[in-house]
Amino acid sequence: MAIRLLAATAALVSAAVHLRMWFDGVRDVHVIGPLFLVNAVAGVVIAALLVTWRHWAPFFLVLGFGASTLGAFTISATVGLFGLHEHWAGNLVWTAAAAESVAIVTGLVGLWHQITVTRQPVRARVTAEGIRRR
Repeated sequence: MAIRLLAATAALVSAAVHLRMWFDGVRDVHVIGPLFLVNAVAGVVIAALLVTWRHWAPFFLVLGFGASTLGAFTISATVGLFGLHEHWAGNLVWTAAAAESVAIVTGLVGLWHQITVTRQPVRARVTAEGIRRR
């Protein structure tokens, strides 16, 4: 449960940073503005899924969320994205980058745990009527 809470917190921190930046003026930037709002909503939804749904899918989503968000910023900071060229400067940028890195790591760890540790083998019981799964 701790890994789920850490992953959910990372998604919420990234969502909060993107929402704040959206309100601070990014909303007026063509293409990037709406994507920041989508990112904020997606972070909240993924965090909710992580704490309510005991399945591997939320870990996959938080991994993709962190990787795509951090990847998009890296592209924007190096070669530019949709005409915007960002810089690795400012507290919000580093906070989001740290949260997205945590989202990637917790997504990977959570997926590994769900797939390898919690997977229960299907047990069968042989009865007079035949094989019946438990």
